[in-house]
Amino acid sequence: MVWSTGTVGRHAIVGIDAHPDLELVGVWTSTPDKAGQDAGVLAGLDRDLGVSATTDADALLALRPDCILHAAMTDDRVFESIGDLTGFVRAGVNVVSSGPVILAYPYGTLPDDTVTQIAAAAVAGGASLHVNGIDPGFANDVLPLALTSLSQRIERVTVSEIADYSTYYQPTVMGELFGFGKPIDEPALLWYPNVLSLAWGPVVRAIAAGLGVTLDEPLLEEVEHRPAPRDISTVSVDIPAGTRGAVRFRVIGTVAGVPRVVLQHVTRTAADTEPDWPTPSDGAGCYRVEITGEPVMRLEFTHHGANGDHNVSGMIVTAQRLINAIPAVVAAEPGIVTALDLPLITGRGLVQQ
Repeated sequence: MVWSTGTVGRHAIVGIDAHPDLELVGVWTSTPDKAGQDAGVLAGLDRDLGVSATTDADALLALRPDCILHAAMTDDRVFESIGDLTGFVRAGVNVVSSGPVILAYPYGTLPDDTVTQIAAAAVAGGASLHVNGIDPGFANDVLPLALTSLSQRIERVTVSEIADYSTYYQPTVMGELFGFGKPIDEPALLWYPNVLSLAWGPVVRAIAAGLGVTLDEPLLEEVEHRPAPRDISTVSVDIPAGTRGAVRFRVIGTVAGVPRVVLQHVTRTAADTEPDWPTPSDGAGCYRVEITGEPVMRLEFTHHGANGDHNVSGMIVTAQRLINAIPAVVAAEPGIVTALDLPLITGRGLVQQ
């Protein structure tokens, strides 16, 4: 079952339809105009799938699906969505979700009693909850931790997203969370103290947990804003010259005052701006893992869709990480399941015959 038909949800519908071991049994939408439309139409396929979208959440839960792939927007309703996911697992339905990202590794970020309540609801329902994606997710938990298996000595692990967001269609994220197109001195949600640690701190903590180190508290945050050098038009917002046009931030986990795990984002709204900041080798976007120690290692992970755009493929890889994890999450012990708890997840069954 797919919960939401937006930028991630529609790719989830396509991915589930293409997976030989999965069957789509229902689709929820928050948009009344989409209710009654076939899932194949909503996903942009050239055929019907025989499953109609509905706004009736109770009717979908009554179907007792093995798993809900939850792809609804959560960045602007974190605690409401935690309530939604908790309700699903309490009702006995396993969940894989792209958010809220704080649940990717909630330990040390959410209050202990909140984590306990979510886990208790899952255990009571006999279901598992797994939140992941690409970032926060695979690019800054599984990928860097796998690379550390080659290390003899580790001094620092740095994971970065370096991307041009001009083709990223999320007006709320771009305009309200990042504040692109607004005066640099005007606050936006992400730049309030501790918000970055709530959103990306979980992956810093996940890496630390995977390496068996205890971080100092609190995590450190660094942010640098740059003005747009000219008028820039993106698919989400227009950015007048002089307003916020690029942001670089870090969430830093230290041990005894020494930085050991660093999460970095370099976010541009035009690929040719801020040449002094880190740039991807392909000019569009990448995820980069850098490990200093013995040996020194650097891994750059790029992706793009069939149309060449990395923001479209970013939605696809987010959906597919969740889809391919479904069998393992369903088989897991009830409770909160993080990337550290899962076996190796592969694209089993997806090689075209």
